[in-house]
Amino acid sequence: MKKKYFLYIVIAGILLFFSIPAFHLLKTYWNEDEIRTVVPKGYTNDASGLNLTKVDSIIDVPHSKEAIEEQLKELLAFSKMKQIPLSIAGAKHSMGGHTMYPDGIVVNMRPYNHMKLDGDVLTVGSGALWEEVINYLDKYKKSVAIMQAFSSFSVGGSMSVNGHGWQKNAPPMSSSVLSFTLMKADGEIVTCSRTENKELFSLVIGGYGLFGIILDVKLKVVDNENLNFNRFKFESTKYLSYFRRYARDDEKAKLVFGRLNISEKDFLEYATLNVFTSSKTPLSDAQKPEHSQKSNEIKRIIFRSTVNSEYGKRLRWDLETELSKFSSDENFSRNEVLNDNVALIENKDSTSTDILQEYFIPERNFNEYIQALKKDLRNTQIDLLNITIRDVYQDHDSYMNYARENVFGFVFLFNQKKNPEDEEAMKKLTQKLVQTAIRMEGTYYLPYRLHVEKEAMRKAYPQSDAFFQLKLKYDPDQIFKNKFYDYYK
Repeated sequence: MKKKYFLYIVIAGILLFFSIPAFHLLKTYWNEDEIRTVVPKGYTNDASGLNLTKVDSIIDVPHSKEAIEEQLKELLAFSKMKQIPLSIAGAKHSMGGHTMYPDGIVVNMRPYNHMKLDGDVLTVGSGALWEEVINYLDKYKKSVAIMQAFSSFSVGGSMSVNGHGWQKNAPPMSSSVLSFTLMKADGEIVTCSRTENKELFSLVIGGYGLFGIILDVKLKVVDNENLNFNRFKFESTKYLSYFRRYARDDEKAKLVFGRLNISEKDFLEYATLNVFTSSKTPLSDAQKPEHSQKSNEIKRIIFRSTVNSEYGKRLRWDLETELSKFSSDENFSRNEVLNDNVALIENKDSTSTDILQEYFIPERNFNEYIQALKKDLRNTQIDLLNITIRDVYQDHDSYMNYARENVFGFVFLFNQKKNPEDEEAMKKLTQKLVQTAIRMEGTYYLPYRLHVEKEAMRKAYPQSDAFFQLKLKYDPDQIFKNKFYDYYK
């Protein structure tokens, strides 16, 4: 990065954290490729930008319950007769072809986003985004119990990967699902819960759309509340002690995540713990002004400044650990904190893509794992942008559970070029990281690139063979398919 650009990012970052507009200054001097890759007609892709796939058609479902049931039954009959597989799609944030199959039909569930609140139970269409859910619940002073870090994902998509959040001492989101209706491969609609169709309940949550179409979901919700923010900086070897003191053992702590320093200067030597605690102050009826587009764009550009830049990585770390303390006494509602769009870190460079990975490590191996990462991540040509840490409690619901005990999830964000060289380098790095996780008695997350060898996948998920056999029990004609299933079955 040129020194001139770096200087203006520094200035803009300082101005941002002191709430002084810097948008025009950044726009003047920041040169970023904003040419978007257009998906051709008759094709689909996902968040990786690396799964361009020709499909038979993309079907948008209707909004109403009666219309969607009629349409999907007809679609299932057509699929069986013509032997054209169906793939289920929502916001398409998975990265391994989980929402598509070559020459198949993509069922876009996004329009099915109705909502109704009854006490502490929300009934919601599976196509709804969490952002839509939060905005709806906010009117009733309620909030989502468990969701991922960004609100841009769909409810059905989060269920299909059994996403977890940064809600303290919480299992994955399956624990907040009370029940759901499912249209099976034969067109029958059944209710699935912990007492009714229990096996299907466990298979569908974390089942990647292979067992049917999720329709209406009943979710447990919680009260919205005001939160205060605190950030602690320390040596990464002290993470567990800080986490126990300021998060796990503090009843007021509600939302928690950690982050590791990824700059070359202090690579993985320091960490931060970011904690939102109950402030016990009443919610205001007056809505706070939304973050302006300019402010969000500045934050995004500061984040993007870390791509292939040691200067940018140090800058972002310094800004977050030093300047953000000025907001520590401010109140934020739980809904404000949860309602972050993935656009805050969006990559607008059409020649590269950002790739997520996640590994789940038992607490007993936490520090050893970080030391192993120092070896695995050094001297790789793939650019590491971020590592965050979330605690995930044991999952008792999902058949393909990744949290078979209480674990810490290490979430990696990489940037790679869209070329064969970087793709091969990413594949080799992923295989190395998976082996390290297995050696640490951990697992890896399945929604991402299909770079993990089948043998390693079965070591991480020894229940996978039985999972695929049960797939044939419920869908003997294999109507529901995607690239993930095709590769691992």
